Amino acid sequence: MVTDDMVALVPQLHTFARSLTRDGVRADDLVQEALMRAFNNIDRFRPGTNLKAWLFTIVRNEHYSQLRRRKFEAHGVDTDLLPEPSVPPDHDGKLELRDLNRALASLSPGQRTALILVSVSGFSYEEAAAICGCAVGTIKSRVARARETLLQMLDGTLPIPASEVEEEISVLTPVATRGTPQRAPAPRMGVRAPVRIAAAAVS
Repeated sequence: MVTDDMVALVPQLHTFARSLTRDGVRADDLVQEALMRAFNNIDRFRPGTNLKAWLFTIVRNEHYSQLRRRKFEAHGVDTDLLPEPSVPPDHDGKLELRDLNRALASLSPGQRTALILVSVSGFSYEEAAAICGCAVGTIKSRVARARETLLQMLDGTLPIPASEVEEEISVLTPVATRGTPQRAPAPRMGVRAPVRIAAAAVS
């Protein structure tokens, strides 16, 4: 039963992983690695406690572990060999989606993570603070600043910085981890999804 519940949480885990990495492929790998760690340490999970918070904490810890390891890895990938990003037609819904993606991406990592945990993933301030390993007041402050900044960008008060990579923060379209079975595919959102998500994020 715990395993089934873990699989059901994959889209939300991917959303959180994407907010941390800002890269779809890395988010896939991060969720996959986190799930492997969770399965290998399933005996540490206490039935009746918050499975969702436990998994989110593993994702966050694994993300920072990967960042530390990456410091010791060699860099220097020839970007000329990378494929050009595809850009969808700029219809009204696509424009709203792009603007929301850019606004979210422009937030600081701490603000973006706090906002997604509280406003999108449904965690309480206390749960989000436990996942991020910081004080509840810090989470409240980050969420408040993120909401204010996001509102100002979406209503035109602040300019939305142009993103170097047209990459979605996956609060918009949850994607399952590669190779992870699911009960049913995640539903696709319509072109008005940016409006609904923005309302949830800033409310």
